This record gives sequence, structure tokens and C-alpha cells, in this order.
Amino acid sequence: MADSTSPAGATPAPAPTPVTTGETTQTPRATSNRSTTPVSEEFARYIASDWAERPDATPRARAQASFAASRRSRIGALHVGARLVIPAGAAKTRSNDTDYPYRAHSAFAYLTGWGSDTVAGSVLVLEPTATGHEATLYFRETAGRDTDEFYANSEIGEFWTGARPTLAQVAAELGLSTAPLDALAHDLNGPVASAVSIDDDRDAENSSTENSGTELLQQLSEMRLVKDEFELAELRSAVDATKLGFDDVITDLATIAAHPRGERLVEGTFNRRARLEGNTVGYDTIAASGPHACILHWTRNDGPVMPGDLILIDAGIELDSYYTADITRTLPVNGAFSEVQRRVYEAVLEAADAAFAIVRPGIRFREIHAEAMKVIAARTAAWGFLPVSAEESLKPDHQYHRRYMVHGTSHHLGLDVHDCAQARRELYLDGVLEPGMVFTIEPGLYFQPDDLSVPAEYRGIGVRIEDNILVTASGAENLSIGIPRTVGDVEAWLARGRA
Repeated sequence: MADSTSPAGATPAPAPTPVTTGETTQTPRATSNRSTTPVSEEFARYIASDWAERPDATPRARAQASFAASRRSRIGALHVGARLVIPAGAAKTRSNDTDYPYRAHSAFAYLTGWGSDTVAGSVLVLEPTATGHEATLYFRETAGRDTDEFYANSEIGEFWTGARPTLAQVAAELGLSTAPLDALAHDLNGPVASAVSIDDDRDAENSSTENSGTELLQQLSEMRLVKDEFELAELRSAVDATKLGFDDVITDLATIAAHPRGERLVEGTFNRRARLEGNTVGYDTIAASGPHACILHWTRNDGPVMPGDLILIDAGIELDSYYTADITRTLPVNGAFSEVQRRVYEAVLEAADAAFAIVRPGIRFREIHAEAMKVIAARTAAWGFLPVSAEESLKPDHQYHRRYMVHGTSHHLGLDVHDCAQARRELYLDGVLEPGMVFTIEPGLYFQPDDLSVPAEYRGIGVRIEDNILVTASGAENLSIGIPRTVGDVEAWLARGRA
């Protein structure tokens, strides 16, 4: 550094190479035809001078570092002698030169412990050794003031996007070796018996296309079925944060109900809490009022929130570690359930409680859904909605009750809201429950507004109750039991919010 702010004896930084618009110079995307960045050598020398020395930060090892190291060891043991390449993924273009908010690949986050502060484009490499694997995290660290990148590159320059961490900082925090990203290509040229790489296209996480990383994604999904102590603590924190989001919505309910697009206010209120308590929402918030509650993935959230209707809110806060909650509560907008609304709500609650009651190590995951469906079939049959008895409807070739609940009752939860999605069926749907598994229980009843199979007073009512469940050594724990869910508790919750 130079001049009056430089320590005695410091060497002035050389002038950076100025940005040019010549044919041989790569210009940041979508700026070459409108850039006003100064390009003179004199400016380059001037902007490189008079910068204070930055004190060295004292990085602290993160709590998740030891857990991530254990996960790397476990996956490495399944690929002896093979190089494993796990990219965080690049930023994704939303429109022209704007990107979607960045989120690293879940497999990368799981194996590094790096979450919301991940540098886009980073890559984890597990290089085979005689005793296992050596992990190196490659990323692009902050550019020095002897380059023009720090002020002229709008994609990654420090003036534009902030300073990136140093290699030493990240190495100390995550407990693994780090290296500059531009060394990656050279280092991958070394000889290995085999190599496996996960596609950095985020769509590959939900793709059945065969590729060299498919087996690796499957193995990582199956490892994530049972959560470690760090993961369980994060999931508890995510649930606690999510409760605050629901509290905020209830506090704002009068304002929400007064606006013609009240569903948007629900979404915004909850998202504000998500940004305060964590990284963001774990998925697009569903704020479905009135008949919109019958649309399972209603995320347009552009309708009114009317007194007399129910509003179904399906929302979860994702922490900076990327672990997310997934909670649904269905609330009477005016503070009290009508007789029909209560009848439907209590049927759904009965189904949820029945499913929870059987959860324990040793049962199969699919049994949870089957238990909830017994209640759904019994209630819809008792109300006269089915052409056969509940027992007949439950037979695989009938399933009439599923007209009113076409979705499943449970899915695993963790780094992804639908976690472990690449696990094999025999370990997921047909899998045996083990202590440390976390999943949802979320039965519902949805009577479409134009469904002539039900009486008119039921049409347009949609109810879902969703909780996050931990399998324990002796049974189960409802992590979200502190978020009111019985009729009486919900009505009291709403009354407190209005006070």
C-alpha cells in the first residue's frame, strides 16, 4: 500500500492494468455498450493508492467443521482411489445481467459446512491418497488492488459485490485446505484411477438423467437421511425462527385483511422475518386464502385475505447454514372457525396426530402416510362424500378419499425442504425409520370450489396442518409443537395477536 495511509516501509502497489474495450479484452457481461468505467493509466494508478492496511481477521473454527469432515470421510470411503469433484455451482442468470439470489449446491454445503456466505463458483475436490482422501476447497478470493478487477468488474469486483474472504480465513473456519480457483484446472490434471463429478447445474439435483455424479448424489442423499447433532440443532433453530414469522403474520393480520392483495402482505411479512433470522425462506411461501388453499402449491399470493375465510400458510425459514423448517398452519382470518371449518380442521388434526402416534424406530416410512389416510377415508366416508365405505376406499384399486388429498403425508427435511430426494426408494419411501431422521407430517383436506361431490358449504375450504418430526430412540418428537395447532390454541393465538 502507499502514501500517507501506508505503514512505514510499505511498497506502493503497481498501477493496475486499466480496463479496455478492445477486441482482446473480456468485458463484464452486458456492460461493454454502456460502461463509463475510467480506463486511463493515470486513473488506474490513482485508484490503486491510498488504501489503509486491513487488519488480519482472526477466523474461528465453525461448529459444523468437524461434522463436515466426518461426512467427507464417509463419502470418501465409498470411492477409494477416486477423485471426487463437488462444485458449489455458478450464479444463475435471472434476466440479462441480473442473477437469482445465490445458493450453493446442497451437496457442496453438506461436505464443506459453507452456507450462505459461499463464494459462487467454488469447488470442493477430494483427492485420493494412500490413506483416504485429501480435501481442498478452491475459490476465487478477493482481488488485490494491483488489478483492475476490484473496481472495474461488476460481477465479482469488490466495489460492486464486496470483498471475498481470503484462503487462510476460509481454511481456518472450515478446517480444510484451500487453494485459488485458477489452480483447479492444473490440479485436476494429475493422474487418478477414476474421477466422479457432480454436475454443477442445479437442475441435476432433480434429474433422472444418468451421469457420472448420479451415484454420488444418491449416496449423499442417503447419508443425509439420518441427521447429526449439528443438523438437529440447526433444524430446531429453523423451527424457532419460523414460529416468529407466523407470529409476525398474526400481528399484522388486520392490515393484511384490509388490503386487496393481502396474500402478498403475508408473504412479505414472513419473508422479512426470514431475512432477519436466517438466509431467506426455504421455499416460496404459500399464502393461500379462501379457495386458493385448495391449490396445493399456490405461490402467486395475489389474492385478498377475507374475514370468514381460512388462510393456509405454508412457510419455512432457511438459516445461513441452509437448514430449513417447513411448517403449515391454517388460520381463520376473523379469529374463530365456523362450524364446517372446525369439522374439516379437526379431521385433518386427527389424521396428523394418528400418523405421529405410530412414529418410532423400526416402522417403514410409508406407514405414516397409510395411518393418516385411514382417518381421511373414515371422515370423508362418514360425511357421505364417498361412493363406498372407508374400508373399501382404502383398497389400492379404489382410493376415492384421495380426491380430497392427492399429495403424500411426509417428506424428509434438512438442507433441502424436500431433502434426500435422490435416495433410493427402498431407503426412502420403503425405508425403515432410524433415530435422527427428520421429516414432515402434513395431511390435508381440500374441497375445490367447483367440486359437486361435496355439499356447497364445504366447497372452497382447504386445510393443511404440517409439523416437523424427529425420530428418537424410543419414539418421536414434534419439533414444531410450540406453534399452536389445536382449534382452541389457534383461536387463542389469533386473539393474542390482535390484542
